[in-house]
Amino acid sequence: MGSNVAETEQMLKEFYIPDYILVPNLEMEKLSYVPKCPVIVFINSRSGGQLGGNLLATYRELLNKDQVFDLGEEAPDKVLHGIYSNLEKLKSIGDDLAAQVENNLRLIVAGGDGTASWLLGVVSDLKLPHPPPIATVPLGTGNNLPYSFGWGKKNPGTDRQAVESFLHQVLKAREMKIDSWHIIMRMRAPNGSTCDPIAPLELPHSLHAFHRVSHTDKLNVEGYHTFRGGFWNYFSMGMDAQVSYAFHSERKLHPEKFKNQLVNQTTYAKLGCTQGWFCASLLHPSSRNIAQLAKVKILKRHGHWEDLRIPSSIRSIICLNLPSFSGGLNPWGTPNPRKARDRDLTPPYVDDGLIEIVGFRDAWHGLVLLAPKGHGTRLAQGRKVRFEFHKGAADCTYMRIDGEPWKQPLPENDDTVMVEISHLGQVNMLAAQHCIAKSVHDPSTPSAANSQHDDEDSWGEDSDEELEERRKFGAADTFRLPEDVDIAHLS
Repeated sequence: MGSNVAETEQMLKEFYIPDYILVPNLEMEKLSYVPKCPVIVFINSRSGGQLGGNLLATYRELLNKDQVFDLGEEAPDKVLHGIYSNLEKLKSIGDDLAAQVENNLRLIVAGGDGTASWLLGVVSDLKLPHPPPIATVPLGTGNNLPYSFGWGKKNPGTDRQAVESFLHQVLKAREMKIDSWHIIMRMRAPNGSTCDPIAPLELPHSLHAFHRVSHTDKLNVEGYHTFRGGFWNYFSMGMDAQVSYAFHSERKLHPEKFKNQLVNQTTYAKLGCTQGWFCASLLHPSSRNIAQLAKVKILKRHGHWEDLRIPSSIRSIICLNLPSFSGGLNPWGTPNPRKARDRDLTPPYVDDGLIEIVGFRDAWHGLVLLAPKGHGTRLAQGRKVRFEFHKGAADCTYMRIDGEPWKQPLPENDDTVMVEISHLGQVNMLAAQHCIAKSVHDPSTPSAANSQHDDEDSWGEDSDEELEERRKFGAADTFRLPEDVDIAHLS
């Protein structure tokens, strides 16, 4: 028994960060060892019902409590900015331990996909020379990010043994890149109106969501309202986003009913029925089908914009970066080699600068994803996608970024709405043993070597000025949540 306790204590030392590195101006500590895997832990204590709070208590019991942060009380941008500023100060006076902690540092974030994306956005915006890789603990409803990288999709145990097991996986996890995607939404301003065309509360609240660009931003165009943001997993539009919007609206009205992952998923399925996703041909007018709402253009690998034909029956379209959607389903699937070659498709890597575009007719079509080789309607792969909305029969549609939905007004009269998605950069993730995401740089992945870009020059289409403008992932210097936003609503 004593030997097991000693082994556990020795293992936990590998994750320990001393106080003086976390808190400025404290007296330096001397450690007899260098931690192999020092971690900073961020937990959304309001995620997963009581699980978030329980997990917070367990991590603080096992580690230095000052290296475990409650996102309900402290924003990650301020935390990381403070820690990295202190590390720079300590390194400047010759502190070798500070340098090694920075080199070995890993981050853990526990919450839903919205919470995880918040932290990824913060790390992207900090522009660190050696950004720390991130492990994700599934505490949400969809948990697509954790599932994609092998951390599971079910809410974890919160007891000491479960947390120790997770830390052990973090120690052994490998680093892996993931693409980030920049998104611009531009709407013509109504004549004589100074109001934003979307009520602020209707916009997604997570930090990968849209932010209004300033008048000094070069993306700003006179006579238009321009918003910008980004995502890691997906942008979707249509019926699936409508169901998600209904779910989030219900959760805001009755948060007490959404304390359990299984209850949340059951409620989501019920809303899919009541919103007509299973009876779309009867309850969802064809005027809301994607082809009737928007013209879609795509920029493929070789740098030429072309029209993308959307079948008239498609009611939902997904621009997908990860192999997980709606809690572990893979809409793109695996095309057979002949079809992939004929259509100029590559495997769906998460770090190849390409996004997969998939369409669905209705929820019955979506059920094919439950089959081993099921997939949606594969439309294209590209490094840029543009949706152009003009006056049509529908006055609005629904959109969603990484689980965060909103109701999007569509043009009236001669107004226009444009949404453009383009590759931005990458961030480091931690991949566990059961990772399903594939890297173009992984030699063990079939055809990885053959699918790397052979047209690197085409990536130079953007000017240096445009690249500099897009370097910030969000519209602000760092991702920030509005002060009045309840982070429990992050999926």
